[in-house]
Amino acid sequence: MGLPRIAISTGDPAGIGPEIALKAALDPQVRKICRALLVGDRGVLETHAAACGLKPDIRSVARAAEASWTDGTVTLFERKQFSPGELHIGAIAAPHGESALDSAKAAIDAALAGEVDAVVAAPQTESSIKLAGIEFDGYPTFVARCTSVPPDDAFLMICFDSGGAEMRIAHATLHVSLRRAIRLITRDRVLHAIRSADSALRRMGLASPRIAVSGLNPHAGEGGLFGDEEQEIIGPAIADAKKNGVAAEGPFGADTMFLKKGYDAFVVMVHDQGHIMAKTHAFSGTAALTIGTPVLFSSVAHGSALDIAGKNRADPGAIISAIRRLAGASPGKR
Repeated sequence: MGLPRIAISTGDPAGIGPEIALKAALDPQVRKICRALLVGDRGVLETHAAACGLKPDIRSVARAAEASWTDGTVTLFERKQFSPGELHIGAIAAPHGESALDSAKAAIDAALAGEVDAVVAAPQTESSIKLAGIEFDGYPTFVARCTSVPPDDAFLMICFDSGGAEMRIAHATLHVSLRRAIRLITRDRVLHAIRSADSALRRMGLASPRIAVSGLNPHAGEGGLFGDEEQEIIGPAIADAKKNGVAAEGPFGADTMFLKKGYDAFVVMVHDQGHIMAKTHAFSGTAALTIGTPVLFSSVAHGSALDIAGKNRADPGAIISAIRRLAGASPGKR
């Protein structure tokens, strides 16, 4: 069995995605743990490489299955997305949104076909995707649609280092209004989020994971004083998970839950319950893992940073962190 094959979708071509993808593919430590396959437009990569003073030896292939990793080269699954002069670094434009999702979908399709073992996506720009007229509310639902999974069955788990320990936070709801998020909190959905987190942890090598689950209301409802979702929905979902062999506990108040020790992951109900924790503790080193789908897929929690694109100022730390996590979870198949 060889090193795992990890496709790196290059993200918004006008942002820092191509730069951090290239830097990751060239990183000596990354090359020791996986076989990286960039996915994107060759001209875009060459433009960013020149702007950043990078001189990669890029070897293009037309299909992921044709990749052959040679020492010293960067292998590219080439997508024909731009003609000369069409790329505008730092700008918001529909073709940039189309390009980011085309690269991501090609990488996901390669994973479904067994041509790569996992996918890491560089950041996209939602404004450019919206200009392109493409329905998009985050990578989890996008991955779900690409893999024929109901969008509501895909969840986000953010992973980062906190004081030397691995912190993993899965979200039962994500990029929706708070009012809609509350409506989405059902017993079945919370159960599915807990079970998806358990399954992801096992794929990451944890044989007997323990999961803490948050409440929705302040102090997890304080026994019904501040809301009854914990008693009527979340508590029963945790009980259902236990019946299915998942070591889940809670519901706990989201303001104190992360101080609890001995848990391998935390499941929260709404976006900010998890993201505030991540972005105040590890803003640049957070990986965003999509769970609940058949493809191992991770993106980064930071944006495409259009203001510094093409200036050799982008830190590839988050994407390298995502690659390391997936390299540990992916079995090398060849």
